[in-house]
Amino acid sequence: MNNFWAHTKKYIYRGVLAVIPLYLSYVVLKLIFVLIDKKIVTLVNHYIGYSIPGLGLLIVLVLLYFLGLLVSNVVGKTFFSLIERVLNKIPIINTTYEVGKQVSSTLSLSEKQVFHKAGLLKVRDGVWAVGFVTGTLRDQNTGEIYLKTFVPHVPNPTSGFILVTQEMDLIDVGWTVEDAIKIVISGGIIGPATINTMVL
Repeated sequence: MNNFWAHTKKYIYRGVLAVIPLYLSYVVLKLIFVLIDKKIVTLVNHYIGYSIPGLGLLIVLVLLYFLGLLVSNVVGKTFFSLIERVLNKIPIINTTYEVGKQVSSTLSLSEKQVFHKAGLLKVRDGVWAVGFVTGTLRDQNTGEIYLKTFVPHVPNPTSGFILVTQEMDLIDVGWTVEDAIKIVISGGIIGPATINTMVL
């Protein structure tokens, strides 16, 4: 009987974990289609006299596109920098904004392509740390190539420390940069299910 309840609780817990991302996706879609789309379409209907399904979502996507253009130029960056300074002075909101900013920065890492490859660095026997190659250095005397390797903090890979290592010290275990970022962000919960231990 104990084994039955342990088995049941284990798979109920896994079911909950599987439902969480689905539920969050549902909430986001509901927010877009029911709240934003409905409000914008109602406003448009008032002026044109008929409804266009999905118009609100289309307008939101267009606004996000132009917002992306805005934050990509000097004027936009200056404007959002002023907003950030104001928000950082408001209790609770500053914490929420900082969390959102970290998530946004993390998600944009792969787009910026700041990491060339990912691998493992040996900390001590049997212990390895995830590292990302950001560039190379050449020894002007021997010509040997060294790697500038970024070792991130968990769960925020936008902070960490830089190590200069020999090429042989970074072990390629078959993970992509995206795979390694998932591991860091999730604290190891999400990421590749396999590793090539033959190279360790």
